[in-house]
Amino acid sequence: MKPSILLFQISKPQSVKLIKALLPLKIKIKKIRTDEYFLPIKNLIEPGKNTVSDSSKESAAELSDPMIVFVGLSNAQLDYALVAIRRAGTGPIPYKAVITPSNQDWNAFELLEELKIEHEKMHS
Repeated sequence: MKPSILLFQISKPQSVKLIKALLPLKIKIKKIRTDEYFLPIKNLIEPGKNTVSDSSKESAAELSDPMIVFVGLSNAQLDYALVAIRRAGTGPIPYKAVITPSNQDWNAFELLEELKIEHEKMHS
């Protein structure tokens, strides 16, 4: 998969700061629309696979929290991205994930729910 960063439920001011901070990576940064949240994550990065039916558009819903998903980044790119996000001045975005064979078929709601469970375990 081509290296990219997917932004979910990120406000306009936050996304502007994030995109500016991440530009030196020279990789695709995509703000995901709410009507795409029900699609598998892998479909959001593969050209031509992010088709949304009219019924999905009607049932579009927001996530409870912002989330960032990293796709195909090298270790160095991921390290740079995490530092850039921390320094961007967007405030905390605690839910971040790297796409894996295990989670690539999940939609945004499923991925966020798993991240919340993991986050709770780490902080308890």
